[in-house]
Amino acid sequence: MDIKQLLLERELNVVLSRYARACDQRDWSALNEVFIEAATADYGGLNRLQGREPIVAMIRVHLEGCGPSQHLLGNLLVEVSDAAVESRVYVRAAHRGAGSLQDLTYESLAEYQDRWVATPNGWRIAHRRMVISHEQGCRDVLRP
Repeated sequence: MDIKQLLLERELNVVLSRYARACDQRDWSALNEVFIEAATADYGGLNRLQGREPIVAMIRVHLEGCGPSQHLLGNLLVEVSDAAVESRVYVRAAHRGAGSLQDLTYESLAEYQDRWVATPNGWRIAHRRMVISHEQGCRDVLRP
């Protein structure tokens, strides 16, 4: 592995960490530094989302009404080819309910499979696919 590959992995890891923190801190404007404007996404079998605004709107719908959450990312793998830069990273997302649902929790174990593009402001996600391998708890905590 050469230094270019290590630097790329580090840069992508910073963007992924920015994503996790933006979700947990409900800092929706920070997602502008994660996804390109024309990004697409498939979060766990939902309809394919077209554009950063619909992606952020979907994330907001799920997180704004729940209590605290924590998105932990790990085991990042980055593949570079002539055609693309792609990554895979595990995510463990834990959520607690709010209000009348505060005693409920929901947790998912998944993998984000991302395709990246270099922009003048750094690397950004062009497409995200979330593959859920395990869920436990009550999805009802994910609400507006």
